[in-house]
Amino acid sequence: MVFFMKSCDESLPELIGVYDKDNSNTFVSLYFDGSDDHFIAHREKVIQCLLTQDEQKNFVKTMDTIQTYLKKNKGANHAIFASDKNHFFKALSFPVAVKNSLSVDVSPYIHQIAELADEWQAYTMVLLNSNHAKIFSFSCGELAVEEDLSADIMNKHKKGGMSQARFQRLRKGSIHAFLSEVVEALSKITTENIIIAGPGETKKQLSGMLPIQLQKAVIAEVDVAIDDACGLVDETREIIKEKGKEEHRRLLELIQSEILRNGLAVYGVKETLAAVKNGQVEALLVQKDVKHRGWLCEGCQLIEEGSSLLCPSCGKRTSEVDIIEEIVKIAKRTGAIVGFSQDERLQKIGPVVGLLRFK
Repeated sequence: MVFFMKSCDESLPELIGVYDKDNSNTFVSLYFDGSDDHFIAHREKVIQCLLTQDEQKNFVKTMDTIQTYLKKNKGANHAIFASDKNHFFKALSFPVAVKNSLSVDVSPYIHQIAELADEWQAYTMVLLNSNHAKIFSFSCGELAVEEDLSADIMNKHKKGGMSQARFQRLRKGSIHAFLSEVVEALSKITTENIIIAGPGETKKQLSGMLPIQLQKAVIAEVDVAIDDACGLVDETREIIKEKGKEEHRRLLELIQSEILRNGLAVYGVKETLAAVKNGQVEALLVQKDVKHRGWLCEGCQLIEEGSSLLCPSCGKRTSEVDIIEEIVKIAKRTGAIVGFSQDERLQKIGPVVGLLRFK
């Protein structure tokens, strides 16, 4: 069994692809901010009372593994998904807050991860001047240095040496060569959500040298001294968050216009569930912090609102689920864009709406 950390963007495809084939409640999903020592114990006690004997055995073993992990990895804001029966364990840690939650289901509960991935969209930042550049990647609030590049650029022209014009040509050539190296490195790292930061005109020069695809991916240029970037991380995070909000606003307006003309849009829980199952949804917008009761049969994959102990289609035992969670999972599996919003208009139409690929 391997303990490791990944970004939420990388982990989502794996988490939505696993489930208990016997339709048993064996997958434990824990979101823990580290602030309440009694939270986990309280939830454990309640959950054990509601599980079958076999499910209880799996739950106890799974929680032992989770507790072992937490003891070795002190701190806050963990997301852990585990099932002893299915030999499954994935752990993530975030620099942003999670909401305490401990649940047991036939598959991992990914709603919070999906929200975090949407709120903290991955982006890349280039911080540079004429002879030094650092390329950072950000995902779910975490920062990593991808490249650290520098060049020996002539900064002063000494009297009695080469002519001023020749010196400037050589210096410009050296800077151009250095920026070409930065462009090449950046091209290998990302094709979207780029922020260029630094002093003076160098960032504009870099932007102009980018291939067309990367130029379109630049969302902001930030003027800052290369050695005075203390607040730059917070500033760029706000830029990407505002970009996400604007994208959600435009998507909702587009869906609204499609609804008015009875076009390529769907709204309502039942209708949106049917559309995502049919692969029709291109982009999904979900009201934040909302749940909707339903049931799921892993045997025949039937999902409905309300409650039912046995599947009316195949007769197998069903599991109680959050329909919104299932809609998000199916949308992710079918390649739909998924966003979360607190827009009042969505609260009136929703709690979930979609832009369709076809009708």
